[in-house]
Amino acid sequence: MTTTVPNPVLSVAPAAPAEAAGYFRASLRFHADVSDVAAALMDGGDPGFVLLDSRSTESWDQGHIPGAVHLPTALIPDRAGDLLDRSVPVVTYCWGPGCDGATRAALALAELGYQVKEMLGGFEYWAREGFAYETWQGPERRDADPLTAPVAGACGC
Repeated sequence: MTTTVPNPVLSVAPAAPAEAAGYFRASLRFHADVSDVAAALMDGGDPGFVLLDSRSTESWDQGHIPGAVHLPTALIPDRAGDLLDRSVPVVTYCWGPGCDGATRAALALAELGYQVKEMLGGFEYWAREGFAYETWQGPERRDADPLTAPVAGACGC
């Protein structure tokens, strides 16, 4: 007797195309890509959003994105009103894909009435893609990781 192992990818059927399109469209309303954030910031003009680093002061000092506002998640309820304009969308980031700090910060801001997106990849992918960042010692930049760096201005996806 032969038993077949169910295919884990298709053990739950994919969504209908219209349902999938709705889901992915909604996902783009909540998330921003590191390369897109970098392009908007490097354009030289007003990017139309505030970039918010939700990590601790120690993490901020190790490295942060130039122009970002530092507001640790725990301080958002008390300090957001002093640092952010509710009419300007906020893009949050934390360490990287293994951290939900940016998600927690985005939730806290949304609950306070801010329009918010989360930058996927966080600071980790910002540095891995070779974008400049600042530390307590000054500006730094790492060589781009060839597996994550944008190709000709696009994520290569």
